[in-house]
Amino acid sequence: EIAAPKTQIAEPRWSPDGSQIAYIGGLMSDQGVTGGDLYVVPATGGTPRDLTPAITSSISSFSWTGPATMLATGYAQGRSQIATVDAGSAALSPVWSGDEHTSIGTIAGVAGTSATSNGTTVAVVRQSFAMPPEVWVGAPGKWTQVTHVNDGVQPASGKGVSVRWKSETFDVQGFLIYPANFDPSKKYPMIVQVHGGPSSSVTPAFFDPDSYEAIESQHGYFVFLPNPRGSYGQGEAFTRANVKDFGHGDLKDIMAGVDEVLRRYPVNGNRLGIRGWSYGGFMTMWAVTQTNRFKAAVAGAGLSNWLSYTGENGISEWMVPFFGATAYENKAVYDKSSPINYIDHAKTPTLIVVGERDAECPAPQSFEFWRGLQHAGVPTQLVVYPDEGHHFVMPEHVRDVRERTVKWMDAYLKEPKA
Repeated sequence: EIAAPKTQIAEPRWSPDGSQIAYIGGLMSDQGVTGGDLYVVPATGGTPRDLTPAITSSISSFSWTGPATMLATGYAQGRSQIATVDAGSAALSPVWSGDEHTSIGTIAGVAGTSATSNGTTVAVVRQSFAMPPEVWVGAPGKWTQVTHVNDGVQPASGKGVSVRWKSETFDVQGFLIYPANFDPSKKYPMIVQVHGGPSSSVTPAFFDPDSYEAIESQHGYFVFLPNPRGSYGQGEAFTRANVKDFGHGDLKDIMAGVDEVLRRYPVNGNRLGIRGWSYGGFMTMWAVTQTNRFKAAVAGAGLSNWLSYTGENGISEWMVPFFGATAYENKAVYDKSSPINYIDHAKTPTLIVVGERDAECPAPQSFEFWRGLQHAGVPTQLVVYPDEGHHFVMPEHVRDVRERTVKWMDAYLKEPKA
């Protein structure tokens, strides 16, 4: 045994001289969606050393560039970042950051970012809300565009802006997408989209024309994409801030962000919707049992009851680092975050969608919440898509769920036609 890390680990890699092993450690809910601090441990064994305990970002990938130096990419308050890391002095020095979806992926060369062995030249796929993805190569921040396959492609959505706000002791960040045909003299409805994870982060990517964000923007909505506590991008303490507190602090952050948007942008506060998938589906179910400010909701692949979920899903081990124990050992900590326990507070019309074969967020979770809403007298509809798992793959189902989502939002958020 070389070491016994106290955190989850990802991307363990030997140094070029074989003397050390580096890895990313942190609280990570989904395999492959990496974020945390950078650790090193002697190859002969020992206690892992955290090289980045005080950073206000989350490292997503790294590559050795010498016996004691590394190049790391990460999430940084909604931005993408590339930094050098000295394994000896534990110094992290950002060399580039931008309002782009650039550094997400594997710096070793699979996707997103790839570096030469000495780190002097980096190839990246750069994109932003306004810039379609292309390959760029050069020193970090001094890239030259190599591909032009998306020349002339225009955004399908309105412009996107970064928004920052205060929530309790936290500085929180998110993005706001404008309606595609924005008229500053009008006020618009807004849809809040809560990301999955919870260990993840929204970054400024170029939206596919068939994406939820683009479709909703085209239909005259502002779309708000918050990165509440539990997200990557503000250091490991922020990512861990929803441990044993699912839903509670996250929703405070989201609603504080909604209030900030209402203060600064022409959004109609009486026409707010919320939706999400996976953890975002849970947060949607949670939100409609905690507040009546939303007039429409769409919960995709959600979680309504953590106790029954424990016995139904195929990935249950992910919960213990977040709740501190299993639902059988500490039922109370799970109960306080189970939307079904607050179902009598719900009043928001809610569409519920899920894949029949979803092993990560099984369909019975959606059935429970749907039945609870029915008993509470809340307008609701449940749609189960045959032969779909957690991520839909059949084009007709992908198209249908997006169209169905917009129709549901339109029915409750749009001004009645004269």
